[in-house]
Amino acid sequence: MSRELKTPQGAPDALKHLGRVSALPQSPEEAELERVPNPHPGALYAVRFTQPEFTSLCPVTAQPDFAHIVLDYVPGGWLVESKSLKLYFGSYRNHAAFHEACTVQIGKDLAALLSPRWIRVCGFWYPRGGMPIDVFWQEGEVPKGVWAPDPGVSPYRGRG
Repeated sequence: MSRELKTPQGAPDALKHLGRVSALPQSPEEAELERVPNPHPGALYAVRFTQPEFTSLCPVTAQPDFAHIVLDYVPGGWLVESKSLKLYFGSYRNHAAFHEACTVQIGKDLAALLSPRWIRVCGFWYPRGGMPIDVFWQEGEVPKGVWAPDPGVSPYRGRG
């Protein structure tokens, strides 16, 4: 599914969410991811966002699914604005999609918004039917000289 992402061009005062009351979008399609200029566009560095309480809905049963999402990227000219990212993640709460669809869509949306040098999204989904599902998506290669740490989420072990 193709979607148009609205992106303020320029100054932080053009942002719609930062410093303002913002309602949780009802779906990822309604969410507005925003970006801000990278203050160090020539520097090579990695950025990490971790969402340990991500939720969506199973498209078959409509039961909630839970995940620990780790987003890593090496910015180019843009950074994702964190409040818009939190609202975007929250917009999945009532969104029905398989684990793979959610994880990959997050990556594609952020890659389209930011045009990063490298991006990786790791979805560590809690067990459904007794089996956890981990989904990994990335675009590009980690630039030489950049440290991209391990996602830091232990594999699910249950009681075993």
